[in-house]
Amino acid sequence: MEDVVNAVVLVTNFLVVPATAYGCQLALGALGVTLVYGVLRFSNFAQGETMSFGAMVTILFTWVLQSWGVGLGPLPTALLALPVGMAVTAGLCLLTDRWVFRFYRRTRAQPVILLVVSVGVMFVINGLIRFVIGPADRVFTDGTRFLLTVREFKAFTGLSEGLAIKTTQTLSVVVAVVLVVLLFWFLEKTRTGKSMRAYSDNEDLALLSGVSPEKVVAVTWLIVGALAAVAGTLYGLDKSYKPFTFLSLLLPIFAAAIIGGLGNPLGAIVGGFVVAFSEVFLTYPYRKFLAYLGPEGWRPDGLMQFLSTDYKFAISFFILVVVLLVKPTGVFSGKSS
Repeated sequence: MEDVVNAVVLVTNFLVVPATAYGCQLALGALGVTLVYGVLRFSNFAQGETMSFGAMVTILFTWVLQSWGVGLGPLPTALLALPVGMAVTAGLCLLTDRWVFRFYRRTRAQPVILLVVSVGVMFVINGLIRFVIGPADRVFTDGTRFLLTVREFKAFTGLSEGLAIKTTQTLSVVVAVVLVVLLFWFLEKTRTGKSMRAYSDNEDLALLSGVSPEKVVAVTWLIVGALAAVAGTLYGLDKSYKPFTFLSLLLPIFAAAIIGGLGNPLGAIVGGFVVAFSEVFLTYPYRKFLAYLGPEGWRPDGLMQFLSTDYKFAISFFILVVVLLVKPTGVFSGKSS
């Protein structure tokens, strides 16, 4: 029986906990994609770089706070800098819309044109980030690293396997839950949120009802920028910050948004966890796990992985292709146009 418990703890430590934190980060990024698609009706390929920009601003202000001796004790100082990152990133989104997207929106350009334009915006933001902070890894986590260490868990339970929970993993879950609750409350209960939903469902009817399109667009970009900054910062805290990484994150973020249904916020959240758990579970080596469940003294040959970690992002691509072939509108039937 102890071997079974050790196997469960092993899976929880290396699969469930990391996948849950990663799923929260992907869900926040996918929410930005689905809000832009649902309200503004185009796929924003600059989302990954917007996340990177938000994380960069947060890192720069974190360094300033640390140089002043300001901190949060056991929590990362980045939490104090995060509101600045959210505000600056939201401002970047508003400026990008005013200088770039507004023209194409007013000329009633096709969604594919806006998609291509967003790719151009992506490269511009990427160049700006590399110019400001450089291409190197940036570790900006401080405070207490673990809420629960392997040694503490083993001492408490007497098991061979330990469970470690990082502070950043807990923050990813808590912050994501708070933001999602606030977002759904905003969309369901406030007048502006209802205007956004009306504009998303039927633009012409919403305009006839007195909805201001410019206000809806501005609020959408403010929310998207804030969510991107939080998602990028949480990912950087949990792993490490490297600008090129966020370009790679674009595929799992879009896969998450499409799985749930583009334009459906709830679907984006579910899709984020589907992608995260798929990537982690399919690339984990199950050798030690199977050894616990097998006969005593038996250990399987090889790592017993479904896929090598080199194919991590290929999993997102495979899921994306399958969903597009089987149910293009996504699990929750988002907008298909």
